[in-house]
Amino acid sequence: MSTVRRSAVLDQRHAESGEVLLFPGRADHLYRLSSGLIRLYTVDDDGTGVTLRYVKQGGYFGEEALTGEPRRYFAEAVTPSVVEVIDPAALDEAELRRLAAVLAAALDGMGRALHRLAGKPLRARVAAELLELSDSDLSGRSPEGAPMVYITHDELATAVGSVRETVTKVVGELVRLGAIRAGYGKITVRDERVLREVAGE
Repeated sequence: MSTVRRSAVLDQRHAESGEVLLFPGRADHLYRLSSGLIRLYTVDDDGTGVTLRYVKQGGYFGEEALTGEPRRYFAEAVTPSVVEVIDPAALDEAELRRLAAVLAAALDGMGRALHRLAGKPLRARVAAELLELSDSDLSGRSPEGAPMVYITHDELATAVGSVRETVTKVVGELVRLGAIRAGYGKITVRDERVLREVAGE
């Protein structure tokens, strides 16, 4: 995994699960995730949090500091995380190219996520969210070796812009389809092919 030259790193921050690292407002620095999982989200007019994208290990966020635009989202640590605070002006040409590639992929992912949010049924959004998180720091492996996401129905509802009761019904539907197995605070992916079909991928 590529790293950033130490001369460009201003600081290193440690965040616990649930800690909000960034708030909307002035943006001065770029951030690179050394370990953990970060959720970028905004809040709609009803006060509901809407996930924009996840940042996984090696990913960047805070890119608005490159243009001087204000930040319009929150950044929350989903798991214990270590974040490098970077001076964007100190990045060399190779680092800027890597940054551009990472951000282009993140923008593509965010575009697909917003498309799901606006144009796809809740079941597809839940399936896509579980697929997205199945290779993140929120995931593990079941005794049988299947991907397992450590997430509650409340957290899943927040991530897909819904409420727990409705998401619980959707999880039940996915269980009946054989796509997942639901347990307390965790969801196991039983059939990734079925889950991808539901997600429309």
